[in-house]
Amino acid sequence: MPRQQPKITFIGAGSTVFMKNIIGDVLQRPALSGATIALMDINPQRLAESEIVAGKLARTLGANAAIETYSDQRRALQDADFVVVAFQIGGYEPCTVTDFEVPKKYGLRQTIADTLGVGGIMRGLRTVPHLWKICEDMLAVCPRAILLQYVNPMAINTWAIAEKYPAIRQVGLCHSVQGTAGELARDLDIPVAEIRYRAAGINHMAFYLQFEHRLPDGTYRNLYPDLVRGYREGRLPKPSDWNQRCPNKVRYEMLTRLGYFVTESSEHFAEYTPYFIKDGRDDLIEKFGIPLDEYPKRCIEQIERWKGQAESFAKADTIEVCESHEYASSIMHSVWTGEPSVIYGNVRNNGCVTSLPADCAVEVPCLVDASGIQPTYVGPLPPQLTALIRTNINVQELTVQALMTENRDHIYHAAMMDPHTAAELDLDQIWSLVDDLLASHGEWLPAWARAK
Repeated sequence: MPRQQPKITFIGAGSTVFMKNIIGDVLQRPALSGATIALMDINPQRLAESEIVAGKLARTLGANAAIETYSDQRRALQDADFVVVAFQIGGYEPCTVTDFEVPKKYGLRQTIADTLGVGGIMRGLRTVPHLWKICEDMLAVCPRAILLQYVNPMAINTWAIAEKYPAIRQVGLCHSVQGTAGELARDLDIPVAEIRYRAAGINHMAFYLQFEHRLPDGTYRNLYPDLVRGYREGRLPKPSDWNQRCPNKVRYEMLTRLGYFVTESSEHFAEYTPYFIKDGRDDLIEKFGIPLDEYPKRCIEQIERWKGQAESFAKADTIEVCESHEYASSIMHSVWTGEPSVIYGNVRNNGCVTSLPADCAVEVPCLVDASGIQPTYVGPLPPQLTALIRTNINVQELTVQALMTENRDHIYHAAMMDPHTAAELDLDQIWSLVDDLLASHGEWLPAWARAK
């Protein structure tokens, strides 16, 4: 007989605030409120803090959940139904600092560096081997569990898992599609519930193929003309506390060039293309408000904020629980109960987007029910979108090939193909930069990738 309640294993549970958001969502759903929550982390102090927070969440919500903690990954995964993964190999220090400071010596400036570019390549090399270890353990002790991975570089990770462990039921989850829809709704002063959209592409470079407003008579109006007109007239994007530091001009500018709006932020998109960050062109940085070195700033702020939040959660008798906009609990609920839902997930393409390679990782609408996560057919993208996305897929593919074949040459090839890196550095500089990054990261990388 199947269990009445699922077992949910959280790998990287020391990310206390993120764990709190996901588990809080889960325990607000009656069908999941009696779940067994297995928290696993290698840091005993942070794991203990997360155990306290999870227990208080359950008490606050009146949930009958069982909270367990583990330092052993395979034991935590035993008989799991769902596996949530959220970790950063190498952390802010030393690895994120390395990914920014070493390229700077070559004049290569970055904003986020966690998805593409030399920073994204290095992060993929550090991260994928650990995800593969999780897959190995899952096949041994919970082979039918669904892996919900929230780890960057999302597309590289998803591709590499599908390539080496095709039997693993997995989806890469990001909040950029639903998050950007909310941003645009705010810019247009339209309730997001009245907006209908359809998006597709790759993680951080999916585009809204439709973006429409539902009118009172039940018809829909295309909102793209309003977005373009508002930007050209200087009314959009609207200022907010957040975008004082990260104005959203890059995406609006690319909308006027491509005809479609991308689902990830301007600070990300600026470094996925060769157009905005250029040596000697600080006028572009100023014009588009590009926040260089943004990710290290966020890391420092997040570390302090998370530390303070975790401490306050630990001291509080009860914890305020708000519903997040993450998809994890919706997926679990639909799989467990059979009640269908639709999410945007990162999965192996397999013909969903016919203008992109069949083996790459795409971000598309997915139906979720008792059968699992079922990607929907999109067909071809507009040719200009396909062409731009392929420039990013080239880097992802070569990084995955480096990992699969343990061929160090492909690390250099991946950096060589990166749009931003190639726009700034010559071939000798790229080779030297990769040498320096491999040497600097040292044992954080798999043995075959380390500097010789």
